[in-house]
Amino acid sequence: MTDLTDTLAPGDKAPRAKAVRAKSRGNGGARKRGALSETELLEFAELLFFAYRDFTRDPDAILKDFGFGRAHHRVLHFVNRHSGLRVADLLDILNITKQSLARVLKQLIDKGYIVQQAGSSDRRERLLFPTAKGQALAERLAAPQSVRLAEAIKAAGPGAEAVLRRFLEAMVNVEERPKVSSIMAASPVPLKAGGKGGGS
Repeated sequence: MTDLTDTLAPGDKAPRAKAVRAKSRGNGGARKRGALSETELLEFAELLFFAYRDFTRDPDAILKDFGFGRAHHRVLHFVNRHSGLRVADLLDILNITKQSLARVLKQLIDKGYIVQQAGSSDRRERLLFPTAKGQALAERLAAPQSVRLAEAIKAAGPGAEAVLRRFLEAMVNVEERPKVSSIMAASPVPLKAGGKGGGS
């Protein structure tokens, strides 16, 4: 691993990282075919950081106008994409505390972006639905991200979509993959006629 205490010569960038990279590329027979060095893996980790930074930049700027943050965006995204989502399932998806979700959810409900209703089979269940206002904001937040994704997949070349899908699925913890697949495949639940939602 690169020693972060090494001094850099003027105009040079991480000399030890360069040396490790050169060594690993020149010694392909000494490692398993297709395996990446620690330096190369760290480069991918950095690329993921920068990709996520820019992926969230545009919606972050929009959210500021509404006094919202990324937590509001995540809640609104999943409620809009999976209308009728249970509060318990949303907690599981976001992996946050009840208190954190309650605060964000209350703001979105109070400002008219989300409504909640009791479940049909179990009145104790709380189902979440986007309002027309909520749908509009969710679509506005998703628009620049969709453009960025489409351009990146196109730039990655033929067959990239399938490879990227496999990569992203593989990044999810093994035990969570069936749950993620189930959530993504779930059909939205329609809002009951005349429903205005309940309290939090």
